[in-house]
Amino acid sequence: MVCPYTWDVPGGVMAHVRDLAEALIADGHHVSVMAPASDDAPLPFYVTSAGRAMPVPYNGSVARLAFGFLSAGRVRKWLREGRFDVLHVHEPAVPSVGLLAVWAARGPIVATFHASYQRSRAVSVSAPVLHTALEKITGRIAVSDAARKTLVEHLGGDAVLIPNGVTVSRYAEAEPLPGWGPDGGVIGFLGRMDEPRKGLSVLLEAFSIIAPERPGLRLLIAGPGDAGDVLAKVPAALRDRVGILGMVSEEDKVRAYHSVDVYCAPNTHGESFGIVLTEAMSAGAAVLASDIPAFRRVLGEGQAGALFTTGDPASLAREAVALLDDPERRAKLSDEARVAVRKYDWSTVARDVVRVYETVTATAAGGVEEEHNGRSRQAEPAYEAEAL
Repeated sequence: MVCPYTWDVPGGVMAHVRDLAEALIADGHHVSVMAPASDDAPLPFYVTSAGRAMPVPYNGSVARLAFGFLSAGRVRKWLREGRFDVLHVHEPAVPSVGLLAVWAARGPIVATFHASYQRSRAVSVSAPVLHTALEKITGRIAVSDAARKTLVEHLGGDAVLIPNGVTVSRYAEAEPLPGWGPDGGVIGFLGRMDEPRKGLSVLLEAFSIIAPERPGLRLLIAGPGDAGDVLAKVPAALRDRVGILGMVSEEDKVRAYHSVDVYCAPNTHGESFGIVLTEAMSAGAAVLASDIPAFRRVLGEGQAGALFTTGDPASLAREAVALLDDPERRAKLSDEARVAVRKYDWSTVARDVVRVYETVTATAAGGVEEEHNGRSRQAEPAYEAEAL
C-alpha cells in the first residue's frame, strides 16, 4: 500500500492508510506500506520510508509529498523485494510516491481516490501524464460520492464506492482531559489551525458572538498551527476561555472528544468525507457541522448531528446555543451518532476493500511486476493467494 502524504504529520489519508493496514494485518494479511517520512522518524513495523517529504500547495492545503530520484529508487527496491500480490495506491493523481509506484509497477493495481475539488489547474495541465499511469490501474475505489464525482469529471473512469473507515472501539471510551468537560459549556475543534478550509476562523467568530453572554462557555482546540495567531483572532477579554492543545497524541485526541459538550466541524470546502466526524461520532459527541454535502451524508442529513450554514458564524452561533441549552437533544444526537457510525467501522470497510483485491487478482497471472528499462520482471507472489 502507498500513502502519498508524509507519515510524520497526521492527516485524513494517512490515518486511512494506517487503519486499513492495521485492520488487514489483524485479519491475517501481510501488509507493507510505503510513505514519505523522515529517515529518523519512528515508524510502525509495516511502514517503509520513501524519503523526507517537501511541503507543496495542493487542493487548498499544504501537502507534504515525496517525488524525485531518491523516492523513485526506494519505491523500485520496495516493489522488487516485496513481491506483492496487489499494489494499492492512495491518491495516485497526487505528485508523490503513489504516482511513482504506479509508473514503476505492472500487474494488479488498486487505487483509492479521496479528494474532492471543483477544478484543479494542476490536474488539468498534468492530465496527459497522469493518464499514462491511471490507465494501468485495474481497480478503483472512491471514499465518497464527492470523490467519485471528482474522479469522473477530472480524470475519467469510474470507481466502486467504499467509505473511509474508523476504528469505533478506539474512540468509544476515554477519560476527559484534566480541567475540561463535558460540563454543559465546552465546544471542541480538531484540525489544522492554520488551514483556512478547516474553518476555525468561522468558529472563532461564532465564539466571540456567544461567549460574552455565556460566562461559562469555553473553547477547546487541538491540532497543528500557531496558537498566537489563533488567540489574536479572539477578543482579549475571552482569550483565557480558549484552550489550545496544539498537536496531540492519539490517546489525547480521543480524550479531547470526550471533553466537550459539542464537537464542531466548521470546514468550508474541500472535504469528500469527514473522518473527524466519524471519530467524534464514535466517541458519542454531539456533533455540529457545516452543511457541506460530505458532512450532510455522514450525519444522515442532520439525524446524527446538527448542521449550520457553511461559512456563516451567526448560523453556527445559533445552532451551538440551541445545542448547549438542550441536553436531551445532545444525548439523542449522541445515541444516533453511535448507531450511524457502525457502518464505517473498519471491520466492515476492510472486508469490502479485500473484495476489490480479490476481483483484480482473480484474473492476474501473477503478482506485481517491477518495470525496469522498458522491460518487466515477473515477481512471484510471496504469499498465499488470499494474502496481501
